[in-house]
Amino acid sequence: MVDRRTLMGLGLAAMAVPRLAAAQGNAQTSTQDGLPQSGSGMALKPSLPMQDVWPGNAPGGEKVTAEEQSVLRKVGGDPNDTAFYHVRKPWLSLRKPAKPNGGVMLIAPGGGYVRVAVSKAGSDLDAWLADQGYHVFTLCYRLPGDPWASGPDVALQDVQRAIRLIRSRAGELNLDASRVGVMGFSAGGHVAGLAATRFAETSYAPVDAIDTLSAKPTVVALCYPVITMMEPWPHKGSLKELLGANPTDDARRHASIELHVPADAPPTFVCGTTDDPAVPMHNAMLIYEALKAQKVASELHLYEGATHGFPLRSKTGSLLPWAVTCLDFMERHGLKA
Repeated sequence: MVDRRTLMGLGLAAMAVPRLAAAQGNAQTSTQDGLPQSGSGMALKPSLPMQDVWPGNAPGGEKVTAEEQSVLRKVGGDPNDTAFYHVRKPWLSLRKPAKPNGGVMLIAPGGGYVRVAVSKAGSDLDAWLADQGYHVFTLCYRLPGDPWASGPDVALQDVQRAIRLIRSRAGELNLDASRVGVMGFSAGGHVAGLAATRFAETSYAPVDAIDTLSAKPTVVALCYPVITMMEPWPHKGSLKELLGANPTDDARRHASIELHVPADAPPTFVCGTTDDPAVPMHNAMLIYEALKAQKVASELHLYEGATHGFPLRSKTGSLLPWAVTCLDFMERHGLKA
């Protein structure tokens, strides 16, 4: 289903993905628990409860030497608006609901695979989802530009482990382990796509009993997602970070989500904008077509606009259509009891 609605008048802002050197050249380094300080006078919010994804070091990091760094996404801006580079110890934050319904959402933020645009203080999105009764986890995953042994599959390892970790806490948090949704945005859409299509793959050697649990999401949302590495529609920045400057056809195919959709993939919501200047809308169309070819329950919504990404709310504070439609789809397909 293609839904064309004008979002330009609702306060959309184009979100560019800067290259590492440019971003770090203008960055303000973290000074407090991964949350950079700011001279803007804006309040520094406390960190949400955190959990490391891996016990000890993440697998395959023997050649990784770059130090993890957190920076402000805008110099002098909101001190809670951060990004993480060279992630060495991937983590999950948790936003708990006041009135839990037992369901869970895992969010994979974007960042072009050169960084993860995430805040330890959380965001409007996880706060809204918690208000709906969901326990909301946000994943800061490792990046393929660092020399991890698993190469382009490093984020697959992290998202599989994260889903299993969440299920392992079902008794502690009174969660329903059969109701775990995953939402991914931009490059995080690629991460969520990996979770949705390669959940049966053994991407790492099991490290403990948690790895006996299922890594398959119940339902998935891919928002303005990076999907394909095949010409002519890849996001060039993600392609380079994942596969280097001269990738082979086999490497491109391996990393293209649309080429690996199994018949038992979870129901999947897909959305984006019609004239996205960063990630071509054809990425969303390709994964939707692949899902339908496998008869997987799915919806595609392309909103009119020349922007990459969209906020949760309009300038007047009302929820934008994508959020309402997305959550409705996910609740209809298993997220809500």
